Amino acid sequence: RMVASLAVLFWSFVPVPTAHLLPRASPSHAVVMADVKKQILVPIADGSEEIESVAVIDVLVRAGADVTVASVMDKPQVTCSRGVKLVADTMIGDVTGRDFDAIVIPGGMPGAEHLAKCAPLKEMLQSQAAANKLTAAICAAPVVVLQTHGMLENKKATAHPAFSDKLADQGAVPSRVVVDGNVITSRGPGTAIEFALKLVEVLYGEEKAKAVGGPMVIA
Repeated sequence: RMVASLAVLFWSFVPVPTAHLLPRASPSHAVVMADVKKQILVPIADGSEEIESVAVIDVLVRAGADVTVASVMDKPQVTCSRGVKLVADTMIGDVTGRDFDAIVIPGGMPGAEHLAKCAPLKEMLQSQAAANKLTAAICAAPVVVLQTHGMLENKKATAHPAFSDKLADQGAVPSRVVVDGNVITSRGPGTAIEFALKLVEVLYGEEKAKAVGGPMVIA
């Protein structure tokens, strides 16, 4: 018994290795990070183009993005350029403090003009550009919104044929979708799905874009 007691006393004074006591990274941490959804803002207004708006929202949701649709009008429901009614998730003033991986501007008139005149959206777009985050616009919006706010300086871009002659750089105008740095532009309703899939490709990679486009029977 004395030997056993001495043994216990001995081990009670022996320093215990502490490596296993150090905080360990959660085994699910990498998985959690991988599952974080991309945050996308799609602002809409009375007169926004419905095909462009819905195509972008739908395709990005299919890719797994968390898409927030925000109205810049005084109510959540807007009437689009062809009379289709869309109901936004929220108002633009409610998301001004949030960070987004991409802000995507639909075209349509006078929707693009309403978006261009929205002061909170303008500030968000400028902050997005300053942070080198993705900004995208289609149809009239590259000219009416992005170029108006000085966001196409030294950028190649395209737009709807009714507006593209106003672009300072005409070099890429014939292209259906143009990517120049963190700015993506496109031409109109007929290029909306192609535009949306390019957003998926830039945000998630080429394989993800193919996986999303395949079941949609994109030739």
